[in-house]
Amino acid sequence: MSKKPDDTVASAIEVKPLPTDSLYPNPHNPRMLFDRQPLDVLRQSIQRVGILVPLTVYWEAKKQRYVILDGQRRWMCAKDIGLRQVPVNLVAEPSLVQNIVTMFQIHKLREDWELMPTALKVELLMNEIDDRNDARLAELTGLDEAVIVRCKKLISYDKEFQDMMLDANPDKRIKADFFIELYPVIHDREVSKFSWFARKKFIRQMLAKYLDEPRTIKAVTDFRLIKQHITNARRIHAMREFSTRFQHFAEQHDVPLESLEIQEAGIHAKARTLVKKVDTLEKLMASVDVESLYGEEKLWESITRLISTLEKKLQEANKRR
Repeated sequence: MSKKPDDTVASAIEVKPLPTDSLYPNPHNPRMLFDRQPLDVLRQSIQRVGILVPLTVYWEAKKQRYVILDGQRRWMCAKDIGLRQVPVNLVAEPSLVQNIVTMFQIHKLREDWELMPTALKVELLMNEIDDRNDARLAELTGLDEAVIVRCKKLISYDKEFQDMMLDANPDKRIKADFFIELYPVIHDREVSKFSWFARKKFIRQMLAKYLDEPRTIKAVTDFRLIKQHITNARRIHAMREFSTRFQHFAEQHDVPLESLEIQEAGIHAKARTLVKKVDTLEKLMASVDVESLYGEEKLWESITRLISTLEKKLQEANKRR
């Protein structure tokens, strides 16, 4: 059950200046990564006009210190340029749930965070309120339900891979999209049962194929193609052959994505696509009001050509049967 807004958001007390060095970053901030380069514009602005929007902080009684709820980037810039004081909006010390929810509510209209830090705080929130319902978590945090689902996928990965998404160096950091797109592949009901499949090893192999030259996975969306090859092989009951191909693809770095396609499966998939298109065209033609289109000669000429093409293809098909 979701909590009422006044139960989950910290309440304001007063606005006042505080010594910059007396503030501490919030350990529960869903935004953990602060790349230095994007801070340059903010730093220059503060140098010119100062901090116009007060930081939001609370007094942590247990550790006797002021903790930042909102404004960590402003605080970091203030420290960099040597500001002795910063304006703050002092609020009551929140509970853990209030802390996380307040920060989500404060930041929900701001620039997007890296998703992995957000996922960790969503996980903490889920554990604290003992609720994993997507809709209720979305209502509580202000995140879209789709973002909640993506966060849940990320927290299913081992810490080794989560840490790759949390690297302090943005040039070394692996984007969350890589693991989001990989998720359906490693959770496929049959792939996970392949005798050779070991999840951690396989993820490392896919990372190598994505990061190291020659890159045989050129974009994270290539995992959608892999998933399609799995689906196509399943439809023609060729999973044993696919397993052999997939193992070779995973273990041999230079083996390309195209090696996963089983010709018969590809043909079957193309046929299924054609069936859908033909069915759609059939329904469209059945709904045509012939009388209302009287005189539209180009239309009828096109239909005539289509019928002629279909008759030729049917004749070719009958000869091969």
